[in-house]
Amino acid sequence: MRFYLDSFQNLVEALTRLPAIGKKSAKNIAFELVMRDRAAALKLAHAIESAVSVARVCVCCGALSENELCGVCADEERDRSKICVVLSAKDIFTLEESGLWNGLYFVYESEENFVKLENMIKDRRAQEVIFAFAPSVQNDALIYLIEERLSPYGLIFSKIAHGVPTGVSLENVDMISLARALEGRVKI
Repeated sequence: MRFYLDSFQNLVEALTRLPAIGKKSAKNIAFELVMRDRAAALKLAHAIESAVSVARVCVCCGALSENELCGVCADEERDRSKICVVLSAKDIFTLEESGLWNGLYFVYESEENFVKLENMIKDRRAQEVIFAFAPSVQNDALIYLIEERLSPYGLIFSKIAHGVPTGVSLENVDMISLARALEGRVKI
């Protein structure tokens, strides 16, 4: 005999769509939420609904925000002469956790973002662009392309130092390695 638990199966399938959650983990999480801690499940559902309804992209840098401008772009105390370019909005969370960066950010997810980056550099009168990309041949080529296109602005270009392993996303790098990589950035 087969169980027909459509709502439970739908929950398991929804959980497996999340990064790093396989079918077995999804079943365990779903069972825990449904059978053992219903209050936590409802709190989680409310938190997801709330975040999804207010989250948006910062119009200036592309970071996750609850307002038109993210907290970093709106913060007048940040060093506006330096822009740290990242490949994902998630990378900003990782860099902010390190507590070592006081400049601005820009999320460069695709070629379409170049004009926005260029405008941000002009508007903020930036002097340095730091690339916080995980080391790879593809990312080095992208850095070179962006640097070439921005060369007329007389900027200082640097990238985070080695210490971030090749092929590893920033969210999976320990804080000490990330701190050393950011502090030891190299001019390019």
